[in-house]
Formats: sequence, C-alpha cells, structure tokens
Amino acid sequence: MNRSSDLSALEERYGAHNYHPLPVVIAEGEGAWVTDTEGNRYLDWLAAYSAVNFGHRHPRLTAAAHAQLDRITLASRAFRTDTLGPFLSGLAALCRKEAVLPMNTGAEAVETAIKAARKWGYSRKGIAADRARIVVFDGNFHGRTSTIVGFSSDPASREGFGPYSGGFDSIPYSDSAALAAAIGPDTAAVLLEPVQGEAGVLVPPAGWLAEVRRLCDEHGVLMIADEIQSGLGRTGHTFACDREDVTPDVYLLGKALGGGIVPVSAVACDRDVMDVFTPGTHGSTFGGNPLAAAVGAEVVAMLATGEWQRRARDLGEHLEGALAGLDRSKVSDIRVCGLWAGVDLAEGGPSAREVCERMMRLGVLAKETHERTVRIAPPLVITPEEIDQGVAALAEAIG
Repeated sequence: MNRSSDLSALEERYGAHNYHPLPVVIAEGEGAWVTDTEGNRYLDWLAAYSAVNFGHRHPRLTAAAHAQLDRITLASRAFRTDTLGPFLSGLAALCRKEAVLPMNTGAEAVETAIKAARKWGYSRKGIAADRARIVVFDGNFHGRTSTIVGFSSDPASREGFGPYSGGFDSIPYSDSAALAAAIGPDTAAVLLEPVQGEAGVLVPPAGWLAEVRRLCDEHGVLMIADEIQSGLGRTGHTFACDREDVTPDVYLLGKALGGGIVPVSAVACDRDVMDVFTPGTHGSTFGGNPLAAAVGAEVVAMLATGEWQRRARDLGEHLEGALAGLDRSKVSDIRVCGLWAGVDLAEGGPSAREVCERMMRLGVLAKETHERTVRIAPPLVITPEEIDQGVAALAEAIG
C-alpha cells in the first residue's frame, strides 16, 4: 500500500465526499447511548440501521458472546456445534416454520431466497427452465449485491453496476391491482418488505399484506417477506407481517438477529421450499458459526417472551405522541410503526442530511433516507425520557 492510501488520506477522502454522516468513530456504547473516541456521548437513533436492536452491550448478549469466545468461535459449515441446534430450533419455533438456513448478512439471505424461489418454481411449480420471474416493488431495499441492485429503483444503488441478471418485475408498492396484473404463469415468488425501511418507514395500507397473501395462494406463488429491518420486535410485533396476522412462505431475517454483536442472518421456511437445496447446491462458509449461533440463540430467547415486542409498542405510542408536537409547517408527514418512524421534511427547509448533522451536534444520532426523510430507530432499551430528548433535538434541528 502506498502512502496515499494511509489512514489520514482515507479519512480526508471520506470526509470530503460526505460518505457517512458521522465524523466520529464509535468507541463504546451502553444502553441507548454511544461514546466516541474523544469521550462525547450520543443518543442512538440509528439502531435498526446499524443492527443494534436491544441496546449496546446488552448483558445477556455480551455474556453469550463471552462464553462462546472461551470455546470454538469460527468454524466452517464442515462442523456441527452445540450452539447451532438450539439457535435453529428456537428460530424455527419463533417463525412457526420447519426449517432455518443460517447465513451472515441480509443481502446473503435475500440472494438465498431468490435462488430457492427459482429452484422451487422449476421443481415444484413446473415453470420452464430459465423462465422463473419474481415480483418486487418500487422503493425496495434488499441489499447491494449485483443481482439485488439490478431490480432497485434507486439510481444511487443501481447506476453503473450493470449488466443486470433480469428475471424481476417491479411494480408500485402496496398496489394490489398492479400485483394481480404482474403475476403470471412464470411467477415463482413475490418479494416484499412488510414496511419499507430504507424508503422512509413506508407502512402499507391496512389489508394489503393480507391481499398479497391471498393472491399468492390463488396463483401458487411464494410470498417472501424481507423482515431484515422490520422483524424481531421493531414494529411492536415479532414480525411486521403479524400486524395483519399474515404468515409468508419465507421469512428473511438479519440485523437484530445478531443483537449488535455479530453479523447473523437467516432464511426460515417450510421443508417444501428449503429442500430444493440439496448437498452442494448452496451454502455459506461461516453461516451458522458457533459465535453467531450462540448470540442468535440468546436473541431468540429474549424475543420468545414477548417482552420486547410489548416494549416497542408502548414506546412507539410515546414516540408518536412526542412527534405529534413537531411544527407541521416544517414537517409534511410522520409515519410511526412500533419503535420506528419516518419524518418527512417540508419543502423549502433544510435537507434531511442537514437536520441529521445538526442533531448530531446536539448529541443525537439519526439517519437520513433519500433527500427529505429523517428515519428514527432507537434501540428497544431507550426510555420515554430519552425519546423526549431526541424529539426535542429533532425539533431544534428542523429550525
């Protein structure tokens, strides 16, 4: 590596390009707070974005990780370990599914589901070879692999990375008529986010998820729910699909599944879908490694009590009430779904990026999405008083 690539040059480069909203390196954290390398403390409203759901250094999760670190930690899929079984069985029970395939990242889970849906379409539904199609939705965010960005409607994610693999039909989000028209004889699956997180916490109208389920059943199509951001307590339910008592054929999970300790993702479905994979057709070197499985099993155990889902609902009600006090001449829309919210800024005011930078200077970390939406996703251990503190910083930052 030459001298132009040293740390100071990289810091200068990324600062110049505004690559990330945070000018600090997070050194440590506890509860709903993080501390930078200079000792400044910040209230974290980035928790879903950074995959920390229960709070920084939650004692149950760190204890599980420490205990596993005294034993084998990273073993490839060639090994079976005593942490993997409890993790998979617990997660399968939480999802009410027969099988779980552990992976590492959300995008890896999505890619796995795409492969499974296509193979299922050929081997179970009888779609002709290489003709399987998957319906997706405008505004989606499922990851940044070349396959996934190929069906993204976000120019920043898509442009410059072609050619793309094809096989996807993108339609407007939450449009039932468009979905009915898009499903054809070669459709293997419908891939959706029950709440679109990266798009700004867009919540579909009541009844839409149930209609997706009905159309999938009617046409013999898999319903794949990407709950990587919305799942595992964030919306006040174990899964966002639970808001309408809808069970998809396939769950995609990640982020909070690792509790902010390690990267963990998973695909959960019944055997009819999972068993399209046979030995050698799919795998992941470190998927289900002992450290990830130990932490994931503890996350599942915490969620199995229902405590965290109830907490997210209660705190979400408090958050919604606090946000209602914002100056509506400066805010065009507010969407709240559990402990998760998107605040759209009115035209003519500061951009979402500017507001988030002002909030950071006030001691609160939040994330902009697109140009005019501030996304709020605190860890589930946040208190009502800390929510009020964050909303006050948001109000001051908006001006």
